[in-house]
Amino acid sequence: MTVFNIGSINIDHLYEVDHFVRPGETMSSTSYQQVLGGKGANQSVALAKAQANVKHVGAIHQGDQHILQQLKDFGVNTDEIAQVQEASGHAIIQLTPAAENCIILYAGANHTLTESGVRKVLEGATDDDWVLLQNETNLVAETLEWAKASGAKVAFNPAPMDADLTRKVLPFIDLLIVNEVEAMDLAKADTIEDAARILPEQYPDLAVMMTLGKDGVRYFSKAEDLQVPAFNVEAKDTTAAGDTFIGFCLAELQRGSNYETAMRTACAASAIAVTRMGAAPSIPTLEEVTDFLAKQN
Repeated sequence: MTVFNIGSINIDHLYEVDHFVRPGETMSSTSYQQVLGGKGANQSVALAKAQANVKHVGAIHQGDQHILQQLKDFGVNTDEIAQVQEASGHAIIQLTPAAENCIILYAGANHTLTESGVRKVLEGATDDDWVLLQNETNLVAETLEWAKASGAKVAFNPAPMDADLTRKVLPFIDLLIVNEVEAMDLAKADTIEDAARILPEQYPDLAVMMTLGKDGVRYFSKAEDLQVPAFNVEAKDTTAAGDTFIGFCLAELQRGSNYETAMRTACAASAIAVTRMGAAPSIPTLEEVTDFLAKQN
């Protein structure tokens, strides 16, 4: 069983600041880090740390071998990461003392995926596998359709959100992972309850996992509706919280856990991650998550 994660890989430039920079303002940062990031890479690292078999499909600049090495060191299969002439994707991140962040993205190599390359990878997918996508690469709609045709289970985390694109591809998705605002936008609803009613009515084969920040996460489909609370921790950096949740949740589902168990484990992993700085480096190991959960009982 494999999770084929067709997603972005970024170099994150992380600046700690007193407040978000304002128009016309020049401001010094209190610290700086350059770390591995990108929603795709973060989710692959989380999957690997959760002891899932994950194969990352993406692209980086041919000179950024250190990125490949970092992913390999985390346990990610990098055989399908292309090395191209385009600059690797990167992000400029401002982080405030309140753990709020402001991010500028440059797609770079993340938008150089080819139809032939993606189709070739998906030829190896089976109904025991998951295909995971975000919205930071090119060929998103096409890849979701090809993934569904492969017979694998398909998960989509449409961030940054494009509501029109997402509505178009919902028939090809088994599990949609969104926050409450994104869910309401997709359902054209004014409340969370309306979104939870409308989406299963319009897409009866779709399951939705809706993250609720400090209120935890809610899973709903035509047949089920359940919610798992978040863990109360003191956050330092929320940059990779959602990506950590997704990686650990899919890893648990791959192991055969039910959705409630998968979400509780993923909430624990996310809680640990926000107490640490950075994106991929903040993601805990499965052993750390297991120890954390044991202390909650």
